[in-house]
Amino acid sequence: MVEIADITAVRRASTKDVATRKQTAATSPAVEAYTPLAAVAVSQWRALAERAVEPNGYHLPDWALAVNASGRGRTGVSALIATGDAAPDGALIGLMPMVTLARAYKIPLPALVSAQPYGTLCTPLLDRAMARDAAVGLLRAARKAGAHALVLRDVPLDGAAMQAVGEALRQEGLRPRVLHSRLRAALDATRDADRLLRDALGNKKLKELRRQRHRLADHGAVRFDVARSRVDVAAALETFLRLEASGWKGRRGTALIQHDGDAAFIRRAAPALAERGQCEIVSLRAGTTPVAAGIVLRHQDRAFFFKLGIDERFAKFSPGVQLTLDLTRHLCADPAIAVADSTASADHPMINPIWRGRFAIGDVLIPLRKNDPVVPLIHAALRLRMWGRDAARRALRVIR
Repeated sequence: MVEIADITAVRRASTKDVATRKQTAATSPAVEAYTPLAAVAVSQWRALAERAVEPNGYHLPDWALAVNASGRGRTGVSALIATGDAAPDGALIGLMPMVTLARAYKIPLPALVSAQPYGTLCTPLLDRAMARDAAVGLLRAARKAGAHALVLRDVPLDGAAMQAVGEALRQEGLRPRVLHSRLRAALDATRDADRLLRDALGNKKLKELRRQRHRLADHGAVRFDVARSRVDVAAALETFLRLEASGWKGRRGTALIQHDGDAAFIRRAAPALAERGQCEIVSLRAGTTPVAAGIVLRHQDRAFFFKLGIDERFAKFSPGVQLTLDLTRHLCADPAIAVADSTASADHPMINPIWRGRFAIGDVLIPLRKNDPVVPLIHAALRLRMWGRDAARRALRVIR
């Protein structure tokens, strides 16, 4: 049995290109409204997260529901869900938060797109014991919703979840199309931290960082702290929010605390996750002065480095790097963590030289019907949008 959670009606394609196609391709079925994301049974969602074939800290219910409640531009999200007849009591076996293509990209074509959960990772939750069945159920739910295609944003291309989706597609004679891919930094937390850092940075760079740390100590003893309990995380979060807003994110207007909805989401999510051992806030202090802080989510054997804030008055001592070195040692010493996802951009100047592991992440177009003439239109519209975005970035670099 497949259920659908509140998919907004997919609008009829109305561009000239679509109008020239035969009428069956130009029209998308109306979509009924079902249960919104906020009404998905949290107990079943949590149980599915524990059984997920591939972890995603940003799809944990305490995080996703907080984002959905107040996150800037991220509220009112829906979900495709699948339940399994073979699962106990018809339990939830698949969940994929989605929005329409029109909402995500202002493209009025009948497709659904992974909802951005504030972290750059949209791996769907699939029950590891029946991952392919879960993927099949989600595809059926999307068809029932009137979609001709899915666009999965920011998914690990070689991960277990995409392997299950690929198997479900092959079963129906369909193939995914990778729209865009990049490599992202990750930490192999099973390694010895000191050897890993030496291999990554070299003795000369590590010596320079030790010199900077000694100079930072002139402002007070340098201490690395990890907040884990609900109360400690709530307190440490306020320190993080002040640090983030004090730097370039504050000047650009993108710090979490600068938007009431964003501040409300993170203040709700972080302590709730901490209560379940799924969130830590790490900080670096010089004496009593916090100079850097970061938010780390945890799901199964994986950690996710969400955000970093620093006090730019101490920039010459590389506080963000110093914190990341301590975080690396902390994660490598934790037997529960095997991998840490940086959730950073492809060419991140701080994390890439330190965390030298890489994995492929990208956006994938999933056709839902064989020989569907609408899918090439969706593909072309997405490629055109990507080309325009890349051209604008190149022009901006030239102007600067």
